[in-house]
Amino acid sequence: MVLAAAALVVAGCAEEQPAPGAPGAPESGPFKIGAVLDITGAGASLGVPERDTLTMLTEQLNAAGGIDGRQVEMIIEDDASTEDGAARATSKLITEDQVDILLGASRTGPSLAMRPIAESTPIPMISLAANVAIVDGSEWVFKTAQNDSVVIENIVADAASKGYRTLALARDASGFGEGVRELFDQVGAPAGISVVAVETFAPDATDFTAQMVNIRNANADAVVIWGIPPAAGLAQKAYVQLGVGKPVYQSHGIGNQVFLDTAAESADGLVAPLGRLVVADQLPADDPQKQVITDFIGDYRAEYNAAPSTFAGHAYDGFQLAVDALRTVGSEPQAIRDHLEGVTDFVGVSGTFSMSAEDHSGLDADDLVLVTVREQKFQLAGP
Repeated sequence: MVLAAAALVVAGCAEEQPAPGAPGAPESGPFKIGAVLDITGAGASLGVPERDTLTMLTEQLNAAGGIDGRQVEMIIEDDASTEDGAARATSKLITEDQVDILLGASRTGPSLAMRPIAESTPIPMISLAANVAIVDGSEWVFKTAQNDSVVIENIVADAASKGYRTLALARDASGFGEGVRELFDQVGAPAGISVVAVETFAPDATDFTAQMVNIRNANADAVVIWGIPPAAGLAQKAYVQLGVGKPVYQSHGIGNQVFLDTAAESADGLVAPLGRLVVADQLPADDPQKQVITDFIGDYRAEYNAAPSTFAGHAYDGFQLAVDALRTVGSEPQAIRDHLEGVTDFVGVSGTFSMSAEDHSGLDADDLVLVTVREQKFQLAGP
């Protein structure tokens, strides 16, 4: 009888305690953040600095006591710049590692491969890539890179101010370039700007002769090259070598030293809408992002003896948004998702984020600045 009574007491206590991870359950042990990055393959120039950023920030946070005394475990997987690799890594992080939140991937294609897994699990996910399709209509997926649509808004506005009416587009054939022509048509129409030629190239392409000959023959008012390094830099070199001779815009995919090293002197004079990180030393003192960016650059230089890239900034923002959510609401998935959707005026490296149910990116055209290249350095573009 005594044993039976004791069993009833234990059972009653068990019924009163929510299961681990359930709302109201006491939380202990480390928070787990899983990241899927393009560390090898075509997206390595994005994924490597993102990996380094996440490693540095995790070490800093844990050295300072973690989140309310709980350490953060960062588990990073390499998707080898492939969609299949991203899907496998995502499944592993969810089922085996049981992470609380996902970051990644570095590029659009792998991020799109992650999205349906995150949505169906469900688990909150913050992509570091650009294409609006990553978050369009999503419930559980957010992102830190500026949408391609706001990049195009900046290009169209500048082109209109200079009297350009026709554009020739050379774009990445992967997910990063999907829908770009259509967005140019949509955004450009009110300004009387149209795309008259489109050429595509693989993310790992090395020869751009055929594309640039066709771009040259289109005789458009200006050229847009939409890609990531090193391909974007090689396309820039081919554009100069083949004497296209038109003003050129690059996309927001070029914000790192790899592009400048690859394009070399051929980059001088191009225009690109980029985040403020690449021109941090040229920002006015009252810019709300200046202190955040300056501190990040200082920490990254001290750790790696190199300047962080735009893509490192995307990882910084993803990490800080994830930590803010975990600190505020804990590890319950729905609570994290709801918190991210309510983020307002969150100052990061890529911009000032204000999310909503209709906008899981939270950035607009003002979170970019027009940048040019002079003597192989990024400079704020003049009026």
